Amino acid sequence: MDRPRYNPQLEREYLARGWWSEDDTLPKWLARNAGRRGDAPAVVQGETTLSWKALHEKVVRAAEGLRKRGVGQGDVVAVQLPNVPEFIVAYLATSRLGAVFCTLHMPYRSAEIDAILGHSGARVFLNSGSLVSELEKNPPLDSAYPLPDPRDAFLLLYTSGTTASPKGVPHAHRAMLGNGRLGAAEHRITGASRVLSAAPLSHLYGLYSLHCAWAVGACTVLLPQFTPPGLAEIVEKRKPTALWTAPAHVAACRAAGLFDKHDWSSLELAIVSGSMAPPELIRFFSQKAPGCAVTQLWGMTELQAALYSRPGDPLEVSATTAGRPSPGTEIRIVEDELQVRGPLVFSGYLKSDENPFTRDGWFRSGDLAKWMGENVAITGRTRDIINRGGVKFNPADVEALLDSHPRILQAAIVPMADPVLGERACVFVTLRNKDQPVTLPELVDYLLGKNIAKNKLPERLVVISEMPLTPTRKIIKGRLRPD
Repeated sequence: MDRPRYNPQLEREYLARGWWSEDDTLPKWLARNAGRRGDAPAVVQGETTLSWKALHEKVVRAAEGLRKRGVGQGDVVAVQLPNVPEFIVAYLATSRLGAVFCTLHMPYRSAEIDAILGHSGARVFLNSGSLVSELEKNPPLDSAYPLPDPRDAFLLLYTSGTTASPKGVPHAHRAMLGNGRLGAAEHRITGASRVLSAAPLSHLYGLYSLHCAWAVGACTVLLPQFTPPGLAEIVEKRKPTALWTAPAHVAACRAAGLFDKHDWSSLELAIVSGSMAPPELIRFFSQKAPGCAVTQLWGMTELQAALYSRPGDPLEVSATTAGRPSPGTEIRIVEDELQVRGPLVFSGYLKSDENPFTRDGWFRSGDLAKWMGENVAITGRTRDIINRGGVKFNPADVEALLDSHPRILQAAIVPMADPVLGERACVFVTLRNKDQPVTLPELVDYLLGKNIAKNKLPERLVVISEMPLTPTRKIIKGRLRPD
């Protein structure tokens, strides 16, 4: 795979400012942690704990196994695994060879898998833990094997495709790991932290939890697959200090009453991301975990973590905004669209002529946003705008109000064709309790009581049993079809 290309002047600036570093590669981080923190826990799953020394030993053996299977610098290794130790070993072993790690989400089946394997040109596909265990049976990789260059790609991710066909996003070591190294300090992650991601590690948000933890040698606590009881139980039993989670995770635990049934007191930090969180949900989480700094984060597959609130910020900052820019990140809002520039941004899609950058080099996110002091509030997606009779409106604020309705678990508003007005609003909802239904007139009255303009009111209601969600629990509106 070709090396991601950046403007040479920006490269020099990013290195000079410490946003990039020649030491920011996964093999160097792993070797450093194994040397300095050899006996400290690196990975915990259930009753099993791997020290940094033991993890390093597994990685160099798996790397030799991959090398024997023909994997070399720039080759793609595709992996479809849940949040288990074998995923971590495969990630680090691939990187040790200077190869490129490509994740496939667990729900993907043959159509998505074949498309990604074909587009990426993957040399190896690992889709079971036993395959990784077999790789670990090899002798260690020769220590003289060349280390990867921090300028090279080490990660290939495919966008969720919530509104378009998935696209390949290659990332260089120094861009993603620099963002994680700087983020660890901002989130107050230390070597004593225990980091748990409820989000899948196959997504960049979940990988960010690893990057922050590995930057400082923290322990990663693994939850193989999210369920509300599973998350609550692992928090109570394994005592993580930092939690990467999504609004849908928190809402599901709230609906099941799990915040009152389990002990969440070990948490010092919670990062909520993946979609816009209703303010009342952040307030609720903070109330139920009073010793925890509940924060929000905004990122994308193309840039990892661009905005987040920090521990110590007022609760209302985290409840109502995505926070302020991460170190080195520049933000601007042009015609309501959020645009990003800086050392974390990728340089272009794989095998694609699509150009997501403005003429002056800013990445166009497609998200709508507004400044709230020094912080940024995400207000929706450009493609979610509904054009009702020539009057356009963003349904995000209506969705947030409906999410706070006592009988609604999740709400999503999408346009439906209308021969007179062009588009009207159709709301899809899932219920907290199927025995407590809602009607459209009830929802309209509820929204009018919240002083919503009448042109924003939904004009059709569809109750569904389950929302179509990405692996990070973001609603896939493209699958909600009013017709």
